[in-house]
Amino acid sequence: MIDLTSSLTPWLKAPAWHVAFSGGLDSTVLLHLLADYASTHVTPPLRAIHVHHGLQPAADGWPAHCQSICDSLAIELQVIHVQVAPGASLEQAARNARYKAFIDTLGPGDVLFTGQHRDDQAETLLFRLLRGAGLRGLAGMPASRPVGQGRLVRPLLNLSRRQLQAYAEHARLAWIEDPSNGDTTFARNYLRREVLPLLHQRWPQAEQNLARSAEHLSEALGLLDELARDDLAGAEQSASTPWQGLDSLALDALRALSVTRQRNALQYWLSARTRLPDARHWVGWEALRDAAVDAQPVWRLTDGVLQRSHGRIWWLSGDWLQTPEGTQPWADPSKPLHLPGNGSVRLCSAPPLQNLHIAYRQGGEVLELAGRGRRDLKRLLNEQQVPHFLRSRLPLLYQGERLLAVANLPALGQGDCQLHWQMPTNAQGLS
Repeated sequence: MIDLTSSLTPWLKAPAWHVAFSGGLDSTVLLHLLADYASTHVTPPLRAIHVHHGLQPAADGWPAHCQSICDSLAIELQVIHVQVAPGASLEQAARNARYKAFIDTLGPGDVLFTGQHRDDQAETLLFRLLRGAGLRGLAGMPASRPVGQGRLVRPLLNLSRRQLQAYAEHARLAWIEDPSNGDTTFARNYLRREVLPLLHQRWPQAEQNLARSAEHLSEALGLLDELARDDLAGAEQSASTPWQGLDSLALDALRALSVTRQRNALQYWLSARTRLPDARHWVGWEALRDAAVDAQPVWRLTDGVLQRSHGRIWWLSGDWLQTPEGTQPWADPSKPLHLPGNGSVRLCSAPPLQNLHIAYRQGGEVLELAGRGRRDLKRLLNEQQVPHFLRSRLPLLYQGERLLAVANLPALGQGDCQLHWQMPTNAQGLS
């Protein structure tokens, strides 16, 4: 008997429940357990998601198998076909494609249940240990974490694969055996089929003990995360008002910490934004931190970049990695104007204006200001302490050839003309 009540109760108010359903043993048991629970409790709508990677011929028949299982349980199934990007690690590329499909499917507050169990936790710890992972990696898979707009939940983490197989056999469930699981050229398969069984012969509780170690390491990570939040509290304050929508940290506040605490704070802060760099790449942080005052250093990470400007480090990803170009006519200034790859702008002015367009800096622009006359825009942006990386994408409002206003800088507008810029959001990486 497997009882998931304690694992499921926190998620009963979610808008919807989704199950990552590969058709294998783990996800099949999970789907049946959730369907059984939903039959006796008031739960959110339960749906299944099958991601078809198309990596082997046998997989073409799996959607039909999954559909038959879902039909028997009266559960809606969504089959999503994905393209796996070529690369050095087929496992990682397939995982990335799979999780992108999940993220695209989940609505705000939705829960995605996945079937990882205690043996998977032990395997993960061993795999990461052999790769030289730090504490954040060795803490293993959390019972839940954010994913897209929702949460990923692993309700089977305290159960062994033997328990799941015993349940499946007792309930006479049918599941798929993936042929690729026997291919020990994949690192995880090698650990699962060659290394862990050998360890189990000498230490019968090996999987359980490894999983328990991951729990201990997770507790230690929790303490370091608390320290990181305290260290970041001061660094996250005091961003200049026009740019508060951007993620940034005060450099001096980080410099005041020891080198170890700097790295701990940044690991915590970056973990929600990008895949973390390994030990060799942390020299990028040192170069960013220690560059000359007038330098504009950049630390390139997997899912974005950190740039330094005006005493702060700024996280940029998604649209921020591309520079907008060209001009865009504004036919109806009474309505907001969408800027491709650069958010949107709206205009406040009296009286109404016509013949307007939005453009970006090319160099040599001048702005006429009351009481100051014509002023070089570059000098004005220096006075306003506009971060360097913003200057090439800062929307400029023109009436014909005349520059009227600079976005989000009230001091740089003619008369009552003010341009309000809703900046593009940073696209978050998969962490």
